Amino acid sequence: MLRLAHGLDTNHPVHRAMVDLGKRLKNNSNGKLTVKIYPSGQLGAERECLELLQIGSLDITKVSAAVLENFVPEYKVFSIPYLFRNKTHSHTVYDNQVGRQFLNKGSDYKLKGLCFYDAGSRSFYTKSKSIETPDDLKGMKIRVQKSNMAVSLVRQLGGSPTPISWGELYTALQQGVVDGAENNLPSFYTSKHYEVCNYYSFDEHTAVPDVMLIGTETWNRLNKQERKWLQEAANASAQYQRKLWALAEEEALQAIKAAGVEVTYPNKSLFASKMEPINAVFAPESEAFQLIQAIKDVPQ
Repeated sequence: MLRLAHGLDTNHPVHRAMVDLGKRLKNNSNGKLTVKIYPSGQLGAERECLELLQIGSLDITKVSAAVLENFVPEYKVFSIPYLFRNKTHSHTVYDNQVGRQFLNKGSDYKLKGLCFYDAGSRSFYTKSKSIETPDDLKGMKIRVQKSNMAVSLVRQLGGSPTPISWGELYTALQQGVVDGAENNLPSFYTSKHYEVCNYYSFDEHTAVPDVMLIGTETWNRLNKQERKWLQEAANASAQYQRKLWALAEEEALQAIKAAGVEVTYPNKSLFASKMEPINAVFAPESEAFQLIQAIKDVPQ
């Protein structure tokens, strides 16, 4: 039995995709290989789960690529603002050889990627005013993930980036520790952050995927057939998750509007034009720059 832990609740599309993975794995293997899921942060936050994978105390986890970049540096590429042209482009990257190249990068750090899950596009949500231009962020404390790229992005737009763990964010918003945050729409809804934030602005500055990972200690224990069963189940669950995600986005949008949240669609080019200094940190001879170019060269 493989142990899979993550920090999301059981209604989240990613958790439901993991349940699907478990069913497919059990069916593929005729019950020889199964998964036990520990949701809702039962075994720790994303960073803790990655560390458990590295020492072999946990088998599989799901983390944001933004958190993974602290373990596998190449993943910081996914936090680059406006990297993907649209959702079709991002899905094509996840599924082709460029995506596979990323998934294999973690093996040197005892973290082998199995597949990408769609985590939508991240946008700003705030308590006191709508974010229509970068100037609206000036002086505002915005919660970010513990990601250097996320910190740089908010700082470049004039805001004050404030790393806070996801589990502590509702209280931080409620108590005024931060003025807002940035995340995808389903997470904004399922976390109930709409109860304290009245504005959601679709600037869609980044599309950072979730990554399903298995510890190399566990992977190396599996035989060739077991690896095939697991990889096929993971790939199928990724396709299923995209359908669930699209439905979740629409459900969340209707729900937050009904709750009174003001939803706006600012001009993205105003935000994108501020991002050049962030992109410029990648030297043309660096591996990261080459990966960025490989992504941009992928046709949608």
